Amino acid sequence: MTTEMKKVLIFGGKTGWIGQMMGELVKKEENVELFIADSRIQNRESVAKELDEIKPTHVLNAAGITGRPNIDWCEDHKPETMRTNVIGTLNLADLCYERNIHCTVYATGCIFVYDEKHPEGSGIGFTEEDTPNFDGSFYSETKGYMEPMLKNYPNTLILRVRMPVSDDLFHRNFVTKIVKYEKVVNIPNSMTILTEMLPLSLAMAKKGLTGVYNFTNPGVISHNQVLDLYKKYIDPTYTYQNFNLEEQAKVIKAPRSNNELDTTKLMRDKPDGIVINDIHTAYELCFQRMKENLTKMGWLPDNMPAEFNGTRLVMCGGGGGSSSDFTVLAGRLVAYWQATD
Repeated sequence: MTTEMKKVLIFGGKTGWIGQMMGELVKKEENVELFIADSRIQNRESVAKELDEIKPTHVLNAAGITGRPNIDWCEDHKPETMRTNVIGTLNLADLCYERNIHCTVYATGCIFVYDEKHPEGSGIGFTEEDTPNFDGSFYSETKGYMEPMLKNYPNTLILRVRMPVSDDLFHRNFVTKIVKYEKVVNIPNSMTILTEMLPLSLAMAKKGLTGVYNFTNPGVISHNQVLDLYKKYIDPTYTYQNFNLEEQAKVIKAPRSNNELDTTKLMRDKPDGIVINDIHTAYELCFQRMKENLTKMGWLPDNMPAEFNGTRLVMCGGGGGSSSDFTVLAGRLVAYWQATD
């Protein structure tokens, strides 16, 4: 469906990480009005009222529950998780469908795990047509049975984000999470470098694309490779240790998703003029920007917060790692986008 982008309403734009970044991107668009939703997606009547009042041409849904401090929270809060991640997401897509509004959903690719047809290291990634095969965590389980229903709405664009990474050390950043672990599993995964991918999501919405897309940079990168880049650019004294999935299982409530997603469809359909690098190149550029941002903030070369130098947790899986409560304001991706206008 192709509708000129004139009014954008973002759910999850007040406190959500990706929602706030999308708000900053939309602000830079000429002749496009930005609105941040007040209603919660699980409250159908409130959402309907807000849609009717604002009459957006496009909705961006970045609302959802991943759990605090990590997705293990969802194991003990199943009704709350379903209320937002399933009922709320379907509510919003349905209400947008009734009003002929394009709806972009920032979903997850953590609904797959390496298997016999897609073995680790084979380069054979899961496609948009593959059926989710991972329900080890309740978070992934809800996402796995929500997506097949959601894709029946012809107005909806579903983006499978994985292990999102930003150019700072914001607490939701995948890099920030694994840096704080004493031990990590070393498994190659598809990941999403937000500086490159979020502008693409807006361009895809403007183009009117719908359906499911694996929304990651092409290729895979391992935990060790990411941490080696952290050592190279941020902290040469940083050290880490590995452990295996069996050892990891002893310190987490629910297994984690590890997989490779095939990006053939995304690269084929993406709008012209958007550069998306392979994951290794994208990560290298990301850490270069991170180093610049942290230097401007005064954290580098030798003033990193104590939480990056103190006792670390012994846990790391595919996604949904632990996070702190501090907020990095100055190093947001927005600064990079504004600087490169």
